[in-house]
Amino acid sequence: MISNVSLVTVYVTDQTESKQWYIDNLGFVERSDITMGDNGFRWVTVAHPDHPELEITLMVPGPPLTDDLAEAIRRSMANGTHGALGLRTENCQKAFEELTAKGVEFIQPPAERPYGVEAIIRDNSGNWLVLVENREYDPSKGDFGPQ
Repeated sequence: MISNVSLVTVYVTDQTESKQWYIDNLGFVERSDITMGDNGFRWVTVAHPDHPELEITLMVPGPPLTDDLAEAIRRSMANGTHGALGLRTENCQKAFEELTAKGVEFIQPPAERPYGVEAIIRDNSGNWLVLVENREYDPSKGDFGPQ
């Protein structure tokens, strides 16, 4: 049946700028950038180079969304409350330092969580990207410190 997730959508304000942001800052690679049809619909995808099977569509809110839903997504991005992706890292503190040096905006520095160390990035469209260094969690311990 289903073998894996192959496509997720991240809404952005500008496809060209966002594609470059994901490539320059996160090390993603371009998978497609195609303009289709007479209406100028643009299909832009990027992927992590180690996981080309999962493409991220960088989509401007618009058709086929209703006008109301597209506007709600634009407002959510503009006020910085729109979640987009979870990204795994082996060392959240090191990734934080490297990405900060590239000018990436963090709205939360690395912090201990029951499931690991987490930081939150804001992309150039206002989306939240959660950066997580996973660790095995034992719910019976019930604390937020290292397990």
